[in-house]
Amino acid sequence: MSISKTLKNYLDKNKIDYEELAHKTVYTAYDAAQTLKKELKEIAKNLLIQADKTYVLVVIPADKRLHLEKLKKALSAKKISIPKEQIMVKILKIKPGALSSFGKLHKLETIVDKTMLQTKKAVLSAGSFTDSVFMKVKDFVQLEEAKLADIAMGGGYKVPKPVKKIMRKVKKAVTKKKPAKKSVKKAVKKVIKKAVKKTVKKVTKKKKK
Repeated sequence: MSISKTLKNYLDKNKIDYEELAHKTVYTAYDAAQTLKKELKEIAKNLLIQADKTYVLVVIPADKRLHLEKLKKALSAKKISIPKEQIMVKILKIKPGALSSFGKLHKLETIVDKTMLQTKKAVLSAGSFTDSVFMKVKDFVQLEEAKLADIAMGGGYKVPKPVKKIMRKVKKAVTKKKPAKKSVKKAVKKVIKKAVKKTVKKVTKKKKK
């Protein structure tokens, strides 16, 4: 697979230096980070937002969460919300999962969180589950004529330290073109399972209180 002709023509016409990334099917930013061997802050997470009667595309680093109140203020809107997928499909005339990070292609204004600029390059959605674009964040902001604003906050998904350590081993193996050992794969599953179990336990404990 490859990125769509529309996106390719758009990038080439504007003389953008980019890299096409074809990968296995990913549905979350965490999956994308693992698959592409990137840090979460290097993965751009895009969201369609309804601000009053208009729609905007919001792009933030995957290691952060959208701060709705800050976004509301940045857009000078009275009300903001995240529309359901059915509405997105109806409004933008696209298939589920086909929302790319490039607002202009969807005729949308693009709002980018300022912290995106702390990363030189980022992985941006090409509008499919199997293809992405890797390019300079500054080029992306200029191309989209995006509005920069403080609209994100911490508290997004954080990879547990033991998993980070294992991921470094996997990345090293991939760099050397060597398959990751079975013991490493087992360790990854074990640590993730333990982390999930611990989180569920904490949530359950809070609910009891």
